[in-house]
Amino acid sequence: MTTDHVEPAVAGGECEREPDPSDSLRTFGAVVQALREHAGLSRVQFGELVRFSKHTVESVELGRRMPDASFVERAEEALGNTGALRHSARFLTRGDAGLAAWFRQWARLERTAVSLCTYECRLIPGLLQSEGYVRTLCENEIPPLSDDALETTVQVRMERQQLLRERPNTTFDFVIEEAVLMRRLGGTQVTVEQLDLILELGLLRNVTVQVMPADSEQHACLSGPVRLLEMPDGRWRAYSEGQENGRLIAGPKEVSRIHMRYARLRSQALSPKDSVGLLMRIRGAL
Repeated sequence: MTTDHVEPAVAGGECEREPDPSDSLRTFGAVVQALREHAGLSRVQFGELVRFSKHTVESVELGRRMPDASFVERAEEALGNTGALRHSARFLTRGDAGLAAWFRQWARLERTAVSLCTYECRLIPGLLQSEGYVRTLCENEIPPLSDDALETTVQVRMERQQLLRERPNTTFDFVIEEAVLMRRLGGTQVTVEQLDLILELGLLRNVTVQVMPADSEQHACLSGPVRLLEMPDGRWRAYSEGQENGRLIAGPKEVSRIHMRYARLRSQALSPKDSVGLLMRIRGAL
């Protein structure tokens, strides 16, 4: 079994407080450092040329800081005007701030997956959450998030949700416990908007939503939530998450067992058509 150690963030796998450097920031910083060292400049000397402190130079080189336009231009001029820094700066991103540190590798795999499967018994799955629902989750977070962290989380979650529309050839299958849909998190209006969004997204040809009824006498996933994805090369990965931890599962035997449980669960859940009917009845009762 292969697992990936990650730093703890907040429960739910979607909010986090200390953003990590992105791969693009690390790469850009490494290029700056290599060019600086090739030019025979210390960080202090280079900082004087670009009119930034040694600490700022260090932060950029280590991928901890997004360089502003003036840094890029001055660094380009100081390091030979090759165009490498100007060109690469256009592809810089701040990473996955707003996603839990432990969730980020899974989120990156989602972007290339050909199939994604999700079972949730705690919350509406992140890819199906409405903006009001996300805000309610963050407002209930303990300890409280700052205003900036809350807004970043909402923005990132909404951007991540675009996967459903941007990847029409990827299948997205969801099984959600009825109890999750019955919970009026955020109040009636938020719940109505959330149910409407699930019904809307369920109309997409690449999205299937099923409800696991509360009165079911059989249940294949009593061990907890399930996430599975198939990569372009045909390999499968699974993801398991609890409070203050999460892990990516690559071991074929363990992934196979989780896959079997999810397949059985889908057969026990309501059909997509019957699930829509239940969703509409729940909404109508609000």
